[in-house]
Amino acid sequence: MGKRKRDAVDGAGISRSRKEQTPASTPKQKPREKVPASQSKHSSQHVEAQKVVDGTEHAAVAAAFAQEPAVATMQIITGSYERVLHGFTAAVPQSLITGQDMSHAAQVSFTDTFLFNAHASAIRCLALSPSSAGSPKITLATGSTDERINLYSLSTVPPPAKPNLPKLPALRGTSIAESSKNKELGSLLHHSSSITALHFPTRSKLLSSAEDSMIAVTRTRDWIPLSTIQAPIPKPQGRPSGDTAAPGEVPAGINSFAVHPSMKLMVSVGKGERCMRLWNLVTGKKAGVLNFGKEVLGSVGEGRYGAGEGRRVVWDGKGDNFVVGFERGAVLFGIDSRPRAKIVPSPRTKLHQMHYLPGERYPNILLISTEDGRILLYDANPTTTPRNSNGKQGEISSCELIAQLGGPAAGITGRVKDFEILAMAPHGAGHPSSFAIITGSSDGSVRVWTLNGSELEASKEETDGKRAHSGYTAKQVGKLIGTYSTGTRITCLTAFMMTGTPAEADEEEIVDEKSSSSDSDGGESM
Repeated sequence: MGKRKRDAVDGAGISRSRKEQTPASTPKQKPREKVPASQSKHSSQHVEAQKVVDGTEHAAVAAAFAQEPAVATMQIITGSYERVLHGFTAAVPQSLITGQDMSHAAQVSFTDTFLFNAHASAIRCLALSPSSAGSPKITLATGSTDERINLYSLSTVPPPAKPNLPKLPALRGTSIAESSKNKELGSLLHHSSSITALHFPTRSKLLSSAEDSMIAVTRTRDWIPLSTIQAPIPKPQGRPSGDTAAPGEVPAGINSFAVHPSMKLMVSVGKGERCMRLWNLVTGKKAGVLNFGKEVLGSVGEGRYGAGEGRRVVWDGKGDNFVVGFERGAVLFGIDSRPRAKIVPSPRTKLHQMHYLPGERYPNILLISTEDGRILLYDANPTTTPRNSNGKQGEISSCELIAQLGGPAAGITGRVKDFEILAMAPHGAGHPSSFAIITGSSDGSVRVWTLNGSELEASKEETDGKRAHSGYTAKQVGKLIGTYSTGTRITCLTAFMMTGTPAEADEEEIVDEKSSSSDSDGGESM
């Protein structure tokens, strides 16, 4: 026993002496402090920067990412006759937007996000709610001939880039990236006929029109209709009326409407009517009816036997003028509802969609899509219409054609059913504003074009003081950077820039979970 105790004491002494001789290889680490969620983004950036400084491998990876150009991602949604709602993203490298460095041959990459049958019949119109800096979500409304308005919540966060992962096998050869943040909200059954137009003037209101001659105002918080504006059914001209008229024989319904930027006035055009109607959105009542004169209809090719009805209407950014589109022409009206100028494409062709160029840099540039595959750019600067000695209006002056995009000169002959314009952020102080124009054709092709502000300025300088260009002799502007085939007959199209971040999406999800838990604890939710 004594020997064992002595051995144990000697072993303990040896171990103590070894501990004293061994230097401290690693210092004692301090406990990690919890980082708030708001500072997680900055702290992660600091940690990544520290990794780049410390490790050569991380530095090489960071250098590779630094050489890669920035990418702007846009979400594109199309509707079709086949009742298919198709959503896909287009990742556009910054070099294609600015047009500076084209040596690396950058390309636009398309990724499918959703594809399903949204309605029981053809989809006619789409609308997106305005984006908000504090919310990573945007609301999509779809209208169809099945009298329904479907609502969806879409995420503004771009799909994560995973270049090392293999693509999923697909017949189309396009990568797929579904987002769990995209959700279906429900359907609205406010109308009793085909939906013709949808518009979000603000994030809190949705305006919808249908062939039942009614415009409904819906609150987006609980999707309850606040008010309905009923337009009168036009009198049948040259058609059977009363009991002798078959159902649907008399054309009726709202073709299009446009809300003034002040949100207090609205203009609408309908079927079977040679007039436009003004509505007071403050009171929800009619403000006036303005008939199209013979001179106005004759100037845009609407003769005696033509329909003479307005197909489209759009306000400019400042709200000083609005344009009414007919089948083969358009007329520019002032705030006093007097015609200022006309737009007649040459050669004559049908018009399908109209949009003003966004932003304050080019407030009077109007873009019109045609049946023969062109996007015509007009200088819609209002001019005073001369009057004759008897007080009647004289001949309406024509808007000046600045340039064109696409068309037979670019090898495109299919009609452009719809298009969308997205303002791209300028890359550097020396670059003018750039725009992305997304066009949807009836053959199922979606084309992405880039339009630089310098091209517009140069084309406008060439046309100043000269005779206006006509037809295919107009200067070609823009550049086609990508084409995507949907395989369906496109009827409508919309798009938005995906500017959200994953951190914002996570914060929004946490807020939603807290609200849902509080509702479940408190009882039934409203």
